[in-house]
Amino acid sequence: MNHIADALFYQCEKTAIGRWVFDVLGIFWSLVKIMVPILLVVRIIELLGWISILGESISPIMVWFGLPGEMGLVWVTAMSSNLYAGMAIFYQLGGAEQLTIAQVSVLCTMMLVSHGLPIEAAIAKAVGSKLRFTLVLRIGGAMLFGFLLHHSYSALDVLQTPINTLWKPDSHESNWVSWLVMQGQTFIAALIIIAILTLIIRILNYLGIEKIIHILLSPLLRLLGIGTKASNIVVIGLTLGLSFGGSILIRESKTGHIDNKDIFLTMAFLGLSHSLIEDTLLMLLMGADLFTVLWLRLTFGIIAIALLARLMNRLSEKQYAWFYRNSNSAVSRPSE
Repeated sequence: MNHIADALFYQCEKTAIGRWVFDVLGIFWSLVKIMVPILLVVRIIELLGWISILGESISPIMVWFGLPGEMGLVWVTAMSSNLYAGMAIFYQLGGAEQLTIAQVSVLCTMMLVSHGLPIEAAIAKAVGSKLRFTLVLRIGGAMLFGFLLHHSYSALDVLQTPINTLWKPDSHESNWVSWLVMQGQTFIAALIIIAILTLIIRILNYLGIEKIIHILLSPLLRLLGIGTKASNIVVIGLTLGLSFGGSILIRESKTGHIDNKDIFLTMAFLGLSHSLIEDTLLMLLMGADLFTVLWLRLTFGIIAIALLARLMNRLSEKQYAWFYRNSNSAVSRPSE
């Protein structure tokens, strides 16, 4: 029986459809191995009430960003869970009734840069980024961006009118059954999206359109110090999110098709600027300013990673290891 199974496996792997199926399942499995334990830990922490305690503990620093202290709970919830959970807390605390467009735009950009950290930091770690670097980049980036936005809007006296929210999230049951059903639906959706994405990439490659995408993105990637081989992943991450772009990066980090430094910088860039469609729309529903949560966020990510790429050239091997794990072969440096 084992010989028959091996023969079938070999025959499937030889066909184009078989290779695609194995590719999809490999990417999906790498994502599942990361997400399942993290989701369980976050769920337990949420039930224990630790997220609320952490949110209350950081409330004094929210004044740095021109926000009421209770908005710290919104930010912490988004960081530890996702944007939808943060939005639910936002409405529960009455944020829609007390904030200006400038304030909610600051809060939303901080949520966008640093949401979903348990899972997204684990994905970054799987491709080689050190956990400490990811947390400093995402949380520190969110704080710096929020601080700059707050003081800019205050100095220019813009977006100071009350917000007008367009939607409120429905309340969901918090029992284990409903939670498991929701996670199951998420995994099914992820499998379908990964299958579609990998199929599209294969079609683009077959038609030669992939090369055109590389050419169009080459100026941006050159600025970021990223090679053109990562352009497809950058597009996927920017449009659909870090989980999908990151899951493909995990595969590429094992195959060696993309240089280590390109993987590192791509993951860092997507950490600051990903899912520009869905996440941006969610923040608009909260009343945020479109220019802020889309274009300023993207600009911030580009500038931050362009500076990071140039910093890497000036570090010793020991210093470089603070950011990225060394593979068996030497890790190449970003090029100017």
